[in-house]
Amino acid sequence: MSRIGKAPITVPNGVEVKISSGNTVSVKGPKGELIQQIDPDIIVEQNEGEILVKRPTDQKRHRSMHGLYRSLIANMITGVSEGYVKELELVGVGYRASNTGQLLELIVGYSHPIMFYIPDEVKVEAKMEKGKNPIVRLESHDKQLIGQIAAKIRAFRKPEPYKGKGIKFVGEVLRRKAGKTAAK
Repeated sequence: MSRIGKAPITVPNGVEVKISSGNTVSVKGPKGELIQQIDPDIIVEQNEGEILVKRPTDQKRHRSMHGLYRSLIANMITGVSEGYVKELELVGVGYRASNTGQLLELIVGYSHPIMFYIPDEVKVEAKMEKGKNPIVRLESHDKQLIGQIAAKIRAFRKPEPYKGKGIKFVGEVLRRKAGKTAAK
């Protein structure tokens, strides 16, 4: 039995979970609403204050989906109740970030600024303090969407291994390489 799949999901106060007959789980909370389509083989049951995800057989396909759908539903509940935050740091001389509404403008060493429109479900904030690297803060109730947006922003200028310049997640540990040693 999957350790992740068999763990019950507790539903906090203020979060409403609906399981329809078409195997669609919709979660509504103070931060927003999310909907997830679930495979027809997987059984989702709702008891008072908790949700259980069950599988019909021990086939490899059912075992793999068991933990997956339990994690997806748990992430949806966490998202609508608490939300998710991702922070990206721009490391490099002259690197800047600013936002006007949902339009993020990045200056990361190219001949032109990068303009990136962020979907309305994600709140964006660019912080620039003197003497510190600029930080782009993303906040959303959808874990998949915020992860995808953060990965796209990071892909504009990935951190390079020699000096560490580029866009990285706050707290991300980069693997650094030693440069060339000069022969004497």
